Amino acid sequence: MSLRVSLLLPLLLAAPLAWADDASELAAMTSPWSGSGGELGFASAHGNSTTESFNGRLKLRYTDDDWIHTMDLFGLRSSAEYTETADDGSTTRKRQTTANRYTGSAGSALQLGEHRQLTATVRYESDDFATYDRQASFGLGYGTRLIDGERLILDTQIGPGVRRSHNADTDEDRTGLIGRGLFDLKYSLTENTELVNSLLVESGSYNTFAQNDFGVSVSMNKHFALKAGWQARHNSDVAEDKRKTDTLTTMNVVYSFK
Repeated sequence: MSLRVSLLLPLLLAAPLAWADDASELAAMTSPWSGSGGELGFASAHGNSTTESFNGRLKLRYTDDDWIHTMDLFGLRSSAEYTETADDGSTTRKRQTTANRYTGSAGSALQLGEHRQLTATVRYESDDFATYDRQASFGLGYGTRLIDGERLILDTQIGPGVRRSHNADTDEDRTGLIGRGLFDLKYSLTENTELVNSLLVESGSYNTFAQNDFGVSVSMNKHFALKAGWQARHNSDVAEDKRKTDTLTTMNVVYSFK
């Protein structure tokens, strides 16, 4: 092999790789997708009692010129296995579902300027253990950024809407107007540690629903992070045997688009 060929061959072989790296970097820079791609958490305990819990979340954000489209899907399912002893002393292993909740929301926002937008949002929830086992809402609103600092950011959306709920105890459907508010806060503690808090309020004539999600996220690299989360959900109008507030603590692995 001549010296010229021996020098050109590595360059020819490296060119496609270099082009691929440049193309991937360019695609990442111009990609309309952003935000948190997904969260996943699972816990399992075995022994005298057996419990399993799973929660997952998928959040997507798509930007198209002056439009921003978002989607948020969440699922929670827990079950427990226990031993039941009969009067004759015989035992039977049984499994019982202790949590089964799924929520989904989607929204579109028209940018009016820097950090100002008109929003439209739809949300649906199914919870087998809640007084309102099915809820669907639609809201219009105005969004703006209240705080825009180097480390602290606070965004809000406020507006009217309509909600339809099914009461599992009375088997009745109710529809009414609501006022909807969403407050998203982000605070950067360090370069790889971030505090996030999201508060959603839907208040109507027969029930006020509020959900607060607080989390601490520590990035391991540009795509993966560990996140500890605490969620509180409150309904003002519930059955006598139900609590108004539910809480959920999670420890998840998070994948993010950059």
